[in-house]
Amino acid sequence: MHSHSPIKRRVSRKIHVGNVAVGGDAPISVQSMTNTDTNDVAATVAQIKRLEGAGADIVRVSVPDMDAAEAFGRIKQQSNIPLVADIHFDYKIALRVAELGVDCLRINPGNIGREDRVRAVVSAARDNGIPIRIGVNAGSLEKDLQKKYGEPTPAALVESAMRHIDHLDRLDFQDFKVSVKASDVFMAVAAYRDLAARIEQPLHLGITEAGGLRSGTVKSSIGLGMLLMDGIGDTIRVSLAADPVEEIKVGFDMLKSLKLRAKGINFIACPSCSRQNFDVIKTMNELETRLEDVMTPLNVSVIGCVVNGPGEAKETDVGLTGGSPANLVYLDGKPASKLTNDTLVDDLERLIRDKVAEKEAREADTIIRQS
Repeated sequence: MHSHSPIKRRVSRKIHVGNVAVGGDAPISVQSMTNTDTNDVAATVAQIKRLEGAGADIVRVSVPDMDAAEAFGRIKQQSNIPLVADIHFDYKIALRVAELGVDCLRINPGNIGREDRVRAVVSAARDNGIPIRIGVNAGSLEKDLQKKYGEPTPAALVESAMRHIDHLDRLDFQDFKVSVKASDVFMAVAAYRDLAARIEQPLHLGITEAGGLRSGTVKSSIGLGMLLMDGIGDTIRVSLAADPVEEIKVGFDMLKSLKLRAKGINFIACPSCSRQNFDVIKTMNELETRLEDVMTPLNVSVIGCVVNGPGEAKETDVGLTGGSPANLVYLDGKPASKLTNDTLVDDLERLIRDKVAEKEAREADTIIRQS
């Protein structure tokens, strides 16, 4: 498989959210947001760990009040992954979570209030090495911008963002990232393209309130795909009315399809037809479920017949081609063994895990020899 993406990414300033670099030459990070009650520390920590297990790089947690801020501190102590605190209106919440070790503050300087309050938040962020995300949303534009434009528009989103950016510029604070989200694909794409040409800071991409699992995945893939193809975007969230873990899966699948990230198994599978010599759909469903824990990049092809099977298999780490009376497995592009249908998934899972272990051992050996 060709491993390099032809996409030329926009040059942006690098910031750090905890130990995760965002922008510059860093990989595009994937994040989600908890939907548990933040005051329920155990439930929120459990969800964060599930997101981490799915491959999330960063997790955002809503902190609506001071009780939630104290809970956030306990959550942070039990989490290994960088956490972003989502804060609106009350600047004191931002000051408190800064004391409690937050990795990033998601605010709108415009709704924090007076200049002295914004200055206090920025000072706390600077003193603690915490970046800020300016989050602009078409559904919550300032009233004067709503009046000026009549309705949300790309220009309105960008004007709102630049207004907030000016707050930080006046305070000489440059470690921030920006999002200009809308549920309308064309509005979001136009706003991000405009903003990308105006600032050097990293951009957090998202199509907000995109919809349920299926419709939201489609809408996000189209909108974010257009921007990513332009080289725009340093961190992404796929907003779905679904289990947040699904956001991580879709996000990585999106980046893998554009060859911008390699994490976990990249499956190449046929849609199945009457030529298939095994149940492709059932096989794929079982494999994807069983191998969700694998984070090592690997290309696996699952093709039901000999029309396209050998060609795809020769380009992957592990390839399965349907055949009669037995199916043919390729390893590193070469015919290796035959599998019967009765134990097909078990045998194929074993071969894939063996290949993953082999690849991990090879990479570990390389690191040892280079150190």
